[in-house]
Amino acid sequence: MGLLDSFERGLERAVNGAFAKTFKSGVQPVEITSALRRELDTKAAVVSRDRILVPNRFLVRLSPMDFDRMSAIGPALIDELTSLVQRHATAQRYSFSGPLSIALERVPGLGEGIIEIESVNVKGTVAWTPVLDIGGKRHPITKSRTVIGRGSDADITVDDSSISRKHVEVLWDGKRAEVNDLGSTNGSLLNGERVSKARLDPDSAIDIGRTHIVFRVIAQAADDFPTSRDKGGNR
Repeated sequence: MGLLDSFERGLERAVNGAFAKTFKSGVQPVEITSALRRELDTKAAVVSRDRILVPNRFLVRLSPMDFDRMSAIGPALIDELTSLVQRHATAQRYSFSGPLSIALERVPGLGEGIIEIESVNVKGTVAWTPVLDIGGKRHPITKSRTVIGRGSDADITVDDSSISRKHVEVLWDGKRAEVNDLGSTNGSLLNGERVSKARLDPDSAIDIGRTHIVFRVIAQAADDFPTSRDKGGNR
């Protein structure tokens, strides 16, 4: 299986089968992947016999229509793009000077179907942040206990009449996570298996009622994309 085939399969899994592989017009997700890979290869710089340095911060510039379509996929798109760029860098023995970051930008006036990539080398430290992806929205875990349910008193309220007011909780001690069903009426599933209490590994899927939840631990840079950027367009 090629990298692009793997990307499409990974993206389909991440959005629980809701992603259509092709759009009627405009930019395709795999075209963004190809543009990012070209940017890596073009900007690769040999700094020593054993080190080839490439940019680690990328801004994907899209037309308003393409941006809206890509943004509708949710955080799963950025996760899969980041994973594929990392795998390409590993295969080519490229090195990053800091944490890898990819963002989309809406550019009025840019033609539909056009992709521009801006990239830069940014030194920095990695902050590992636990998050819950629910219905295309990303919820950072900021407390040791996060309750999910349909009630307004839950930490994350989900509009799903098939789940309990306080359905499930995610515990986080700074290094490890745990999921506990809170005696819900319809129960909870962890990676397809019924669960009452279990360790929660990164990229695990929790299903409660009609709601699909993915637990991730993502690497984030401490600073934002610089205002002065090294431009490298791919079209």
